[in-house]
Amino acid sequence: MLLLFVPPADFQPCGPDVMALYSQIWPVDKPHITYLVSGQTFCYTSALNWSRCDKIKDRKRGHLRNTCIGLYDSQTRQNEHLYTFERDLHIISCSVNNERTLLAVSFLQMTKEDKVNQLLQPVSKCLTLLIEIHPVNYVKVLKAVDSCIRVQFLYPVESGNPFPESHLLLISEDRYIEQFHIHVVTEEHKVVIQNTGQLPRERVADDLIWAQWDMTEQRLFYIVPKESRNTLKCVQFYPDENFKLILEAPLDISLSDMGLKLVNFGYDYYQDTEMAPKTVNLQVFTSKTGSLCVCYSQAPDIPEEVTYSISFLHKGYSKTFTVALEKTNSLQVKEVAFLNLEYYVAAYLPGHFLHLLNIHHPDLMCYSLFLTGEDASIKLLHDTSIQSICKLTLLDCCSGRLFTVKINEDSLMRFMWNSKLDRDRLAALHCALVHLGSAADLEDQIIQWILENLSPCHAFDPIQEFIIASLYWRMCPESSQLDKLLPYTSLLYWNGVVPGIACTTDLISLPILKVQNCKGFWEKLNLYLENVKYAEPQLHYNNNVLRREWYKLLSEEKEGRGAPVYLKNIFENARKVLSNLDTWNMEERLVPFFQEEDCQQQLLMGLMVAQLKDHLMRHLQYVGKKKIDQIVVDYVSNLLDLMCRMMEAVWRKYNLYPCIFSFDKRGNAAEFAVFHIMSRILEAANGLCMPLPPGFHSLHLGLGVRCLPLHTLLHYIDNGVLHLTETCVRKLFKDLDNTEKNEKLKFSIVTRLPEAIGQKICKLWNHPVTSNFIARNYVKLLLEKLGTRQRGRPIPDRMSIHIEFLPLNYLASMLAEIEDQGLNPFKEQDHVNAKFVEEMALKHTEMLLDL
Repeated sequence: MLLLFVPPADFQPCGPDVMALYSQIWPVDKPHITYLVSGQTFCYTSALNWSRCDKIKDRKRGHLRNTCIGLYDSQTRQNEHLYTFERDLHIISCSVNNERTLLAVSFLQMTKEDKVNQLLQPVSKCLTLLIEIHPVNYVKVLKAVDSCIRVQFLYPVESGNPFPESHLLLISEDRYIEQFHIHVVTEEHKVVIQNTGQLPRERVADDLIWAQWDMTEQRLFYIVPKESRNTLKCVQFYPDENFKLILEAPLDISLSDMGLKLVNFGYDYYQDTEMAPKTVNLQVFTSKTGSLCVCYSQAPDIPEEVTYSISFLHKGYSKTFTVALEKTNSLQVKEVAFLNLEYYVAAYLPGHFLHLLNIHHPDLMCYSLFLTGEDASIKLLHDTSIQSICKLTLLDCCSGRLFTVKINEDSLMRFMWNSKLDRDRLAALHCALVHLGSAADLEDQIIQWILENLSPCHAFDPIQEFIIASLYWRMCPESSQLDKLLPYTSLLYWNGVVPGIACTTDLISLPILKVQNCKGFWEKLNLYLENVKYAEPQLHYNNNVLRREWYKLLSEEKEGRGAPVYLKNIFENARKVLSNLDTWNMEERLVPFFQEEDCQQQLLMGLMVAQLKDHLMRHLQYVGKKKIDQIVVDYVSNLLDLMCRMMEAVWRKYNLYPCIFSFDKRGNAAEFAVFHIMSRILEAANGLCMPLPPGFHSLHLGLGVRCLPLHTLLHYIDNGVLHLTETCVRKLFKDLDNTEKNEKLKFSIVTRLPEAIGQKICKLWNHPVTSNFIARNYVKLLLEKLGTRQRGRPIPDRMSIHIEFLPLNYLASMLAEIEDQGLNPFKEQDHVNAKFVEEMALKHTEMLLDL
């Protein structure tokens, strides 16, 4: 069961299975309770099923039926009695204001039994009352009409002084919505309505055919029919203002031949059981990141399949899914329930499937989870009417229970471990990272999964995807725009399909924001729309420019042509990154990283900081340079931290201990496995041009020397898998003696050393091979000095270092004589053949020594 529903924390007692809880609070002679749950979450009413069973008992005892309205506080988990009607009423809707001083109630004036026995007299079908309940003092009639009325108090998000006004919405079946302004005053410890006459009111919406209330954000979504197509509108209610029409969006959805459909305005048990089967199911979901989705489904025309659509208004396109049902049962519900999971929208058909759609990146199917069978089973819910009340909150209308919806981490990780398909692995990996937060333990579980699944994944590199996606979800909370600028995946496209589900994508018209300079959610939505409107798909940072610049700097540094000031700034960036990792470095760690300087990796670190900073500065000018500097340094630091955490997990997995490798012994199977994993990490880093922790190449090379045969080792070095570092080579020359086998290894390493490192290393090996190397470089130096000497300048001082090597001494003396005589034997030659000079010196020495 992937989705976990947690009732204890936000449990709202609304159904027959909580009668024991009621009996502790409510008098026994008042068994019929219409329960109200209100406050900062939502408004909900329900008549309990078991009230009919107690009706006979009440009549035998001669008691009249009472209807009690109570409030359950989810924070204190206590019931509070609000009001009692001394008769049996069918309550349609009720709501209490923020201060719990006013109660609005809408109910049918007659029950079915009253209608049979009533005298023929005109009476309104529905009565809407406004009641003073602190204390109970006065009742005012707001509406007496034949159409049903829903009521909903507004709850200001922030208000320094909640008095003296409350605002109440009245939603009529006649397809209009009004707002009443109720002024109250305090008199003798009583809160009373100031003007008991005509209350000020205004129209909020007219001619609507669908409406949805968002209690959490105080928004009203509604749809009005137009000539060409229906239009979705949104009214935002503010604590310091009245309300504003803030959004209009044309919808390509057919909603003809339907009555007024209301969502999240309360649940009427009797109406739900008597109404005809629903023909349309539509809900609007928002998220704190600025996403806006319209979820829509209709009763299926073909029993064997179900179709539903998700319009991603913030992306400018919609996706329609058609799912072939494996089994059909006429008794099972065929209406798809939509759940708002903040970063995901879930389409759930009990007994069939659970489809989690990533609303941030819905373009690729591989980021969405489509579950069937036992994985899609939610056993706590009835297979009947299910409603998503608000974010992460679900109502089971059959039992009257409310659940907080969460991703079950254990089930998600188990699903990822057991999955055989790359699309499921990738979707589960992203889903886990979305819901990680600060759960380092879950992140460690993902790393363990990666270490066990390096080879089975063919469609993507799990190391690359884990690092890029982890950085994305770590850094996005820093700024509202980072999610559009930072890379979120290592994949460029995905060609896979999901068996049993067909998907079509259609472009849709973008919403229009009617108010400028919006804040909060609307500001983030506007940024989404601007990106889509101006067609900027390449906003996400990529490594192509970084790779070219890094190779260029490496080439210039090798030739000594690098700009000193520019390189200084690059290495200063790297210093900031490494100082960010001081805490990692100071703690006791298993892997011996950060124990040497790695100029190439520091160059890449600093260059990545510079490139990423330029990228963010182009799109986040308003954020500020100092803030962007910190963001990019944190990004690269987190990247290195993830690399280190992976290596720590590898070390623990294979029981390796912190040590500096010695090369006088061969490696074991555990070390070979670690070498293989490090090769995969290196491959992943090279593929995305990501820096590695200083010391990585030394550690990798050390394992290679211990574990690989010589020809394989040299093959890895020649093909760039292993990098020769001064730290590792120094230790190799120090640890190994001059046996024939070791001499062969050392000679092979020396011939492959970069010149800068070779000049340092060769002095450590007292061997003719290194003497030859030193001679060659000394001759090169002398010839360069001879060729660059200008006529008329004094002869430069000869090198005072005395080398105990006859060919070198002989050649040096010959060159000195040539300089003293002022002769230039290479006068008519464009280039000096240093190799030829060296060979002649060696042959002459052999003749002198009779070799």
